[in-house]
Amino acid sequence: MPRKSSVTPSKKIKPPAKLSKPNFTQAVYQFKITLRDFKPPIWRRIQVQECTLDKLHEHIQTAMGWTNSHLHHFRIDKQFYGDPELMQETFEEMGYQDSTATRLSEILPKDGKRFSFFYEYDFGDSWEHEIRFEWSSEAAPGSRYPLCVEGQRACPPEDCGGVGGYADLLETIGNKKHENYAEMLEWLGGSFDAEAFDPVAATKDMKKGLPDWR
Repeated sequence: MPRKSSVTPSKKIKPPAKLSKPNFTQAVYQFKITLRDFKPPIWRRIQVQECTLDKLHEHIQTAMGWTNSHLHHFRIDKQFYGDPELMQETFEEMGYQDSTATRLSEILPKDGKRFSFFYEYDFGDSWEHEIRFEWSSEAAPGSRYPLCVEGQRACPPEDCGGVGGYADLLETIGNKKHENYAEMLEWLGGSFDAEAFDPVAATKDMKKGLPDWR
């Protein structure tokens, strides 16, 4: 069973004393990913090397615990970014920019200041994540990225109905006398711990990535 933990892996990299400007080839970026509209919050803190928004999508999926079963896009200010292959039906209509060709260094502040943008996954359940850029520095000697530094609480199950549906799910499985208790527990595979999260396991999933997902 996963550890109920938000404990940081043993080799946590502290932020630099002075936030450095992003470097295209060697930069490491730290982001805090928070699912919006949840109390208590469901969140992850990750460190990744320079990459495209498309690759950041993979890091978000694997750090959070999603299964990459639905469409997604990013929103930075009022501009949307998406995969032209996956979003081909609405790419021009929505005025998307290409997330497979947009790199982090192109969209993050050059002065290293904190900055937030948004990632939406599954346009039906509408899981919206705030992606908060916290700092950038050069890669630490001996460190291998990506990393999930810390986080709290399990990712909601796919296709459970968004924020409201997840709240109903937790209420149902929290009451053994509920008329749908057995059915919901079976749908969940027999058990579900909303408080369980293991940053070490999340890091392994991030390093594994989403092989051949296209």
